[in-house]
Amino acid sequence: MTRPSRPVGTITRGTTHPNRLRRVDRWIADSCARALRTAADPLVVDLGYGAAAWTPRDLRDRLRSVCPDAVVVGVEIDPVRVAAASPYSDATLTFRRGGFEVPLDGRRAVVIRAFNVLRQYDESEVDGAWRAMTARLAPGGLLVEGTCDELGRHAWWVALEAGAASPRSLTLSTRLAGLDRPSDLAERLPKALIHRNVAGERVHDLLAGLDRCWAAAAPHAAFGVRQRWLATVSALRDSGVDVLDGPSRWRLGELTVPWSAVEPGP
Repeated sequence: MTRPSRPVGTITRGTTHPNRLRRVDRWIADSCARALRTAADPLVVDLGYGAAAWTPRDLRDRLRSVCPDAVVVGVEIDPVRVAAASPYSDATLTFRRGGFEVPLDGRRAVVIRAFNVLRQYDESEVDGAWRAMTARLAPGGLLVEGTCDELGRHAWWVALEAGAASPRSLTLSTRLAGLDRPSDLAERLPKALIHRNVAGERVHDLLAGLDRCWAAAAPHAAFGVRQRWLATVSALRDSGVDVLDGPSRWRLGELTVPWSAVEPGP
């Protein structure tokens, strides 16, 4: 009998809270609803869910509102965390030990969400982790990998399609109340970009452009911070930045741009 291979990766801090990933959950529910509803096996993975089962349970509940047949598998490299989460298992939610190899017994996921996992790795390890995870996607599937703060108020994530060598997009989602300037959110950039926020890099240019547009939109604050953000993103688009989403997403404090707008230089 062949012994199972060792899970790929290392144990994370495990920090988690209820509703911490609500922003990315909402985006996945909107962006992937059709793919889930038309899939023969609407399987979703929450990779590296942490020390408690909150985030896979939240993800399951939100996705089943758009796809009643959606099933979530929580994958954790720490066997103690898997054992602690197992009492919450049912027909819609299961837990298993694993890492970036995403063990699914031959099944393929429509969505893999990996949040606050790659922050502890070196930037050089990101591509390998992306390749390992996207290899476990069904055709047309999506890997959503990113980072948020402890309460889920500010988040960034990249989206990678099955078989893709690089992301298709970068999304920012933030709580607008209390926002001083957009570049303050750089500390939560995904690992692939967080060390690239320096002069000469595209992500630095994007944040600088957002700051300029945010400052210029200050008069709109009289009508509320949401109106200021709408004016900011509209001005950013008018400046030549390819913005992929529209006002319905901007109102949620979101902004999505193509990866080409922030892709690190050589």
